[in-house]
Amino acid sequence: MIISASRRTDIPAFYHRWFMNRIRDGFLLTRNPYNANQIKRVSLLPSDVDAIVFWTRNPEKLIKHLPELDRLNYKYYFQYTITGYSKPIEKHLPSPYKAIKTFTELSDLIGKDKVIWRYDPILLSNVTSLNEHKRLFNKIAQMLSGKTEKVVISFADLYQKTERNLNAVTDLEYYDILTKTDELKDLSRYMEEVAAKNGMEISTCAEDLNLESIGIKKGKCIDEKLLKELFNLDFSSVKDPGQREACGCIKSIDIGQYNTCLHGCSYCYATFSENMVKKNQLNHDPESPFLVGNADGVDKNLLLKPIIQQTLF
Repeated sequence: MIISASRRTDIPAFYHRWFMNRIRDGFLLTRNPYNANQIKRVSLLPSDVDAIVFWTRNPEKLIKHLPELDRLNYKYYFQYTITGYSKPIEKHLPSPYKAIKTFTELSDLIGKDKVIWRYDPILLSNVTSLNEHKRLFNKIAQMLSGKTEKVVISFADLYQKTERNLNAVTDLEYYDILTKTDELKDLSRYMEEVAAKNGMEISTCAEDLNLESIGIKKGKCIDEKLLKELFNLDFSSVKDPGQREACGCIKSIDIGQYNTCLHGCSYCYATFSENMVKKNQLNHDPESPFLVGNADGVDKNLLLKPIIQQTLF
């Protein structure tokens, strides 16, 4: 079983205490995002978890807990996003310099092969033009050179909820680069060259377009080949049916919840409403088996701690 922590929110940045409490108790509970009455118990025992994939923009607070995960023999790697957009678009992120410093510390601690740089989503606008994306990508790549072996890119998906959030940003004028073939190829070719120059393999995430002629392969963020290389784990290459059609990731269990990330990125597909985020934050209890809310009224059998875990702590 692979744990995804998480595509839906930044657990390392905001919910590291909850996550470690769940590790120590050996399980957690999740609700179906489309039917809150459907509750699932997820084992977090080391014997049941093959690997954990962390998705984050700021793992600083989780780093201190990694030795504990290591002692318990958990295997993990990080998908770490650094983009460098301005504050109106990314409201509450660490500065790029701070993010790069933390990335470097994490890479030095666990190995550059276990920290993957994500430059996504790529949003073209009057604030971040084509040339500005080139400048940002090149600068970040140079500063991360030798600290990662992979970079993942994707282009902004302009869902209705995403456009609603972007339209709320004052004076922002954006457009879909996928409709501008020449710009798309120009930027993609440039990023491939910069990545190669800095010792990084570049791939796309959940994109229908084919950029292999430029040297950019379609990637998998939860990748059976990488899991084999890192941890000698064998998984089927069958795509996770619960993910988007263009996503190539293999099956995992996501333990996050929508509308819980506090970074405030205007392009985020996992945040529909800032008011919902604030409400969910108030309902977060680090001691609860749920990321949001308590376990009142839940079947007691779902709350039993594993006996083997009780002997560990």
